[in-house]
Amino acid sequence: MINDSELIINADGSIYHLNLLPTDIADTIIFVGDPDRVPEVSKYFDDIEIKKGRREFITHTGTLRGKRVTVISTGIGTDNIDIVLNELDALVNVDFNTKSLKQEIKSLDIIRIGTSGSIQGNISMGTILASEYAIGFDTLMQYYRKPYTEPEVQLQEAVINHFEGLSFKPYVGRASQKLMEKFAFDLPKGITMTAPGFYGPQGRNVRSQNIYPDLIKNANSFDISGRNITNLEMETAGIYALSNMFGHHAISINAILASRVNEAFSKNPQQIVDNAIKLILDRI
Repeated sequence: MINDSELIINADGSIYHLNLLPTDIADTIIFVGDPDRVPEVSKYFDDIEIKKGRREFITHTGTLRGKRVTVISTGIGTDNIDIVLNELDALVNVDFNTKSLKQEIKSLDIIRIGTSGSIQGNISMGTILASEYAIGFDTLMQYYRKPYTEPEVQLQEAVINHFEGLSFKPYVGRASQKLMEKFAFDLPKGITMTAPGFYGPQGRNVRSQNIYPDLIKNANSFDISGRNITNLEMETAGIYALSNMFGHHAISINAILASRVNEAFSKNPQQIVDNAIKLILDRI
């Protein structure tokens, strides 16, 4: 039995942060960062049966061409991903009445549709890119035991060797092959770098002195068997690593809005994001 302090259930039977009941979510879940982007996805649903929210976690569940789909806003960063993925896993794999694990463990399909900046000159703004691997430059996975595949270990070691002087150990997660084949069969693919912040952790310097001032330059020059770090954002590694650990399927689809090497930002970011949304919904 899981202690009450380990899994907090609200008075109405919903889970603590997401404010959701087990029946409120579908087996296919779309992640967006911005709460305002949830209706930008659900407006394409045929109908919406659930609209719930608390704090930055807004959820709509509805039907799209006969398939039940949920879209959830996670907010920014892997600290929020930690909350969202743990609570989603509990919603499908814990009996809330007995506070015990269900005998049959369910696997969710999780698709992140997010914004990102490219760190390679050949990836232009407007590109829709799928993350095959993600490298976490945050500390989330220092708190979990996760089995790593040999390719993940090789990538992790290459990152540690390339980024000399890091005061932390990056971790690695991989996309679901099943979802890559379904949603990203014709999309450019890459290695995504997940940062724990937007400014210093992504090499930005407005009025600060950064410990790793050459972060983008080093990321741009990384190479493992001819493959590069392609883009930079704030959630994918946490989604992949926790999904790998729990046995869920996950893929991150990145709408490239900025070019860090060309120091440019899209003049029409909403259109790029909407293109990514429509592409994914067409393939669900």
